[in-house]
Amino acid sequence: MFFTTLKRYMPRGLYGRAALILVLPVVTLQLVVSVVFIQRHFDGVSRQMSTELARALTVALDYGPELERALTFDVRRYDDPLPAKDTRQWYDLSGVIVANTLRDELPGLKRVLLPDDRRLILYILHENEMLEVTVSRRRASASNPHQLLVHMVFFGVLMTAVAYLYLRNQLRPITRLAAAAEAFGRGRNVPYSPSGAIEVRAAGNAFLDMRARIERQIEQRTMMLSGVSHDMRTPLTRLKLGLSLLEHEDRDDLERDVDDLQGLLDDFLDFARGEAQSGQSELTDPVALTSDIVANAQRMGRNVTLVEHSGAGLVGMRPLSIKRALGNLINNAMRYGTQCEVSVLLTDRSLCLRVEDDGPGIPADRREEALRPFARLDPARNQDRGSGVGLGLAIAADIARSHGGVLRLGASSRLGGLQADIVLAR
Repeated sequence: MFFTTLKRYMPRGLYGRAALILVLPVVTLQLVVSVVFIQRHFDGVSRQMSTELARALTVALDYGPELERALTFDVRRYDDPLPAKDTRQWYDLSGVIVANTLRDELPGLKRVLLPDDRRLILYILHENEMLEVTVSRRRASASNPHQLLVHMVFFGVLMTAVAYLYLRNQLRPITRLAAAAEAFGRGRNVPYSPSGAIEVRAAGNAFLDMRARIERQIEQRTMMLSGVSHDMRTPLTRLKLGLSLLEHEDRDDLERDVDDLQGLLDDFLDFARGEAQSGQSELTDPVALTSDIVANAQRMGRNVTLVEHSGAGLVGMRPLSIKRALGNLINNAMRYGTQCEVSVLLTDRSLCLRVEDDGPGIPADRREEALRPFARLDPARNQDRGSGVGLGLAIAADIARSHGGVLRLGASSRLGGLQADIVLAR
């Protein structure tokens, strides 16, 4: 329970945790050394010097002015009222030891004043006469004990800053590796070269090998599927030529089936080729992009409306991929409903592209299944509504993931059907 509570106050970043690991032992060590040194050295030395001062002052007062002058004691008769209490400066660490020791060793001592670091003023009742004795402070305690703390703090801060600068240079390769891995996860290939310590270089080389293997695998899959596409289109073309020789009333249904087959093949190949990750990321205005998509859908006679857009600014994305994802969501909305509404919600931290319809929606327990490739839900999503193999939502989800975001499905509070949100981090 204690460690769980403590984690809430710990730094989240690598630099903050490294600074804490570096500073905490240094501060703890300085505090321990300061306490031990002051207690063992300054306290003992001050007590011993104050004891010797008390003995010398007792002898000087008993033997008269000549010995007082010889021992450099400034003794004067004092007839004014005594100060209300002992005084000392707030940072005088040894003042308490001096005052307590003198009271124990010097009979008749009434007040002890420590106005500064140079003087010690004592008020002593001697032979029914009040005396004011001024003594150099250096005779009662070690001089300026607070200077030890000043030097410790100054050099501690200086060495901590030097160590942190060195540590930051060691941590920088780790942050560069994390940035390169995050960018690759979002579909961007940023330049990266391993640097730093041996372990960090090993992790960087492993990342480069992994990235190269993934890119090589994607390239090989694309080349293979391009060949499959070419081989599949050849017999489809022959079928179309053969159907064109049939009578008009006999070939309409068959040509429609061939066109559906062609569309299904294109969808499958697009998904398998990973076109969601094609293109370069660029700063794009999401409101303008969405407005263009909605306008294209309206020109095709679809009941699609851009109902809300909040926020302004540019977001790094691949516009062609986002167009394809929104297009798939709008197609699904119009396939299973009669009305579609699109919203753009832009904040400082995220971008949400929302598509809502008035269709039957998807049950909450089947929404995760709907995002899988080739998933067709019945009765909410079935083939009677139109041609498809269940790749529309899967492609949109793949595009969102390639941008470091997510596709969320829910129930539309506005239209009552399905609500699909593409959420991207800015």
